[in-house]
Formats: sequence, structure tokens, C-alpha cells
Amino acid sequence: MASSYLISLMKNFELRRDRFDFFESFESPILNLTLDLEVPNFMSFCKREELPVFHFFLFFLMKSLNELDHFKYRIVNGEVIKNDLIHGSYTVLNQDQLFNYTCFKYQNNVSSFISESLKAREISTRSKTLLNTAIEESSNTTKDYVFITSLPWFNFTSIQHPIYKFKSSDVPSIAWGKFNLIDSNKIRMPFSIQVHHGFVDGLHIHQLMEKISSSIEEGMRNFTK
Repeated sequence: MASSYLISLMKNFELRRDRFDFFESFESPILNLTLDLEVPNFMSFCKREELPVFHFFLFFLMKSLNELDHFKYRIVNGEVIKNDLIHGSYTVLNQDQLFNYTCFKYQNNVSSFISESLKAREISTRSKTLLNTAIEESSNTTKDYVFITSLPWFNFTSIQHPIYKFKSSDVPSIAWGKFNLIDSNKIRMPFSIQVHHGFVDGLHIHQLMEKISSSIEEGMRNFTK
């Protein structure tokens, strides 16, 4: 996983550096929340436009994350940096029904993003070998990624994401479950996010949830292939 860092624009972080130092002193600085996420009904829209539902939602998740600085901070060689862009690495099942990891770069156009995501999925579903693990890479080369998994078979009320090392665990992990149709206009899903509390508070997770919902609504309204 190649990385590009923008080691600047740190004004927002400097406002909370003392909070970061406080949580970074903990053995586990992790904040892990599971909640019900409600968004506009994009499943009907995707069916009408012949778009893959998972990849459509993934685009607006990544778009929202990239618009909020707090989810772009990482620790590199003991220093806090802010990524210019962050990208998604999500799990798939291969032909043996074993999980594998994808890896691809964020695109700011929904159609281009879906195309690249589908290519990455194809590579990982065809591979019998475990790909794109953070362990096989140097720790710094995964710093501009977010780790993502989908559990579409059921609802859940909590989840513990695997953590290689609790100390300075700075790459967000996100999971969501079954899409539940509330009515013709709304979908509800269980949604979990695990972050470094030195960078992200509950308020910022609330802002992310609001941005995902509004971005989906705007994206459907303005969509062109």
C-alpha cells in the first residue's frame, strides 16, 4: 500500500494536542462506538441505476471521511501527521469462502470509485493467498488507509475489531451490518467505528454520521453516469 502524506494543515490538531498527549499515554487509547446509522434509501436508487449497493455506500463513507480532518490524522515515527487523502481497504470472501483484503485508491467521482473498487474486489476474491495485510507492509505504508468490513447477514450491537497493537493504534476500523428498510425513504444499519481517542471524539463521529447521510442524499440527487 503506497502512502502520500501532507505534513501540514495541522492547525485543527494543535488545538487538541494536549488531549492527544493525554490519551496517547494510555495503554489503550481506543474509542469504539456501535450505533444505528440511518440514511436515505439508496438501495432502490442503486437498483434503478444498476449500481452495486455496497460500493455505492462505500464511496459516500470514504467521501465523508475525507472531508473531516479528525479521521485523517496518524502517527508516523512518533509524530502526528495529517493525510491529504485516505483510502479504503475492505474485506471480501474468496472462492474458498475465506476472507481477503482489498486495496485501492480513493477516487472523488462515484463511477470511477466503483470501477476501481470492483477491480480490487476481483483481484482479492480470486486470490487464495491472503493479500494486503498491514503486517506484511511497513507500519508507515498503511497510514493513509481505513480498515473496513461488512457483515450483511445480520444486525449487531457491538463488535471488537482486531488490533495488532493497542498502543498508538491510529488507523480507524469501520464495520456495518444488514441494511434494514425502515420505510420507502430510509435505511437503518448497525454501524461500528473504532478510532484513536486522541484524534476523534464522539462529536466527530456524530458529524461523520450526519455527513454520510447528507452526502448520500446529495449524491442521488445529482448523480450522472
